[in-house]
Amino acid sequence: MNNYRSHYDLSKNKIIMIMAGLMVGLLVAALDNSIIGTAMPKVISNLQGMEYYVWPFTSYMLSSTIAIILFGKLSDIYGRKTIIIAGIITFVITSVMCGFATNMLELIIFRGLQGIGGGILISLPFIVVGEIFSPRERGKYMGILASVFGLSSILGPILGGVITDTIGWRWVFFVNVPVGIVAVSMLMYSLPNFKLPDVKKVIDYSGIITFTLALSGLFLALTLARDLNTSSLIEIIGLLLFSAVMFALFIWAEKRAIEPILPLYLFKNSIFTISSIENFLASALIFGGIIYVPLFAQEVIGLSATNSGLIMIPMLISLTIASNIAGQIISKTGKYKMLAIAEFVITGIGIVLLATINVNTSPYALVVYSTILGLGSGMMYTIFTISVQNAFSIREIGIITAAMQFFRNIGATVAIPIFGFIVNASMGSQAAVNLSKTEVLTLSIQNIFLAAIILAFAGVIIAFFLKEIPLSEDEPTTQKMPEETVENAK
Repeated sequence: MNNYRSHYDLSKNKIIMIMAGLMVGLLVAALDNSIIGTAMPKVISNLQGMEYYVWPFTSYMLSSTIAIILFGKLSDIYGRKTIIIAGIITFVITSVMCGFATNMLELIIFRGLQGIGGGILISLPFIVVGEIFSPRERGKYMGILASVFGLSSILGPILGGVITDTIGWRWVFFVNVPVGIVAVSMLMYSLPNFKLPDVKKVIDYSGIITFTLALSGLFLALTLARDLNTSSLIEIIGLLLFSAVMFALFIWAEKRAIEPILPLYLFKNSIFTISSIENFLASALIFGGIIYVPLFAQEVIGLSATNSGLIMIPMLISLTIASNIAGQIISKTGKYKMLAIAEFVITGIGIVLLATINVNTSPYALVVYSTILGLGSGMMYTIFTISVQNAFSIREIGIITAAMQFFRNIGATVAIPIFGFIVNASMGSQAAVNLSKTEVLTLSIQNIFLAAIILAFAGVIIAFFLKEIPLSEDEPTTQKMPEETVENAK
């Protein structure tokens, strides 16, 4: 047992229990969207309201993205254990509410509330790992946690289909109850309540309000922009302008806040800024594959929905494996910069290959191309979280770790409607040419991956500017957590 771990006086059995509890809690939230995606057609047929199809996803993504930053900061004040258990309980209660929804409006509202718990659950586990383990050790444990995302992407659609077809779509939500109870029980017993003693218990209300309004405007604009045929361009521009004004007010509020929810001085650190950008880009790239590879498989190659899902499994497995391998390499070498460069090089190769797909592409080639994309993208979850945790003191570990997940969420949120716009624009221009529907869709998807090549290239270039601070085998590079900040550790 090294000095850093013994500083917390946590036994090996307690460490195992903590990791198991964190993984179960993370799995509940990570499974959610992939399970719901499979169940939504049945939900729509039962509750009606096809025109609101995307809104349960949008309301969840909006509230969870806000919760990531907000509760990452509040956990500094009230303790990690308090916030993560509150997050699980919130998620479980709101899951039950979603299961009892009688119309689409109720489901949209309840999903928004559920997203609060979901945002807590996808960020707090990584913060806890950052506090329990030394910078050098974090790599392998971050990789283990990050593998939950790959596992959920594989299990989610399968579980969603089985549950929906056998006992009904409402049980997609009810199943979270026993899993949540297990996670709470494990963490109540094992997890110390880390908190920072020198943080003033002052809530940044101005920051919370302006941040929420800014993101709400952005999310609504991007959701409406997915289809310009049904949404007013003036309405979309108005929402974007509103969002920009709110972001400006948010920055103004944060400069004056005693305990800002997102301290602006963090962006003065080049490692934080570059890691934020790289997380944004990597998330956008992987979601391009997750959304458009199955679409290509079904609509161009002619595979069934089941077989198109099977094509995705190797990519998601490779994502999980790459996350773990990257973590192990970081733990052994204490370095991460070359891995950051390698991530975007491998991802770029996958994107370039996907940009070559055509009506004659075989399913096997599609599996190979998407698997390469998964190998590169999977490294993201480990590399950039560790790089920023290593660049700051324990006092900032909560907010910087939450910020990395925040920029991953934003990357996916911004990329999805932009890719959708590229498809719609491409299909509109190609339709004027004498091409079949399949050929038009193929060219449209090719254009998405051609645009994604630019993002991958930018990721490679930016990675060269990532400053590397060797990871310590003992304590944080800047500041060890004071002993009085760990409550109930024994």
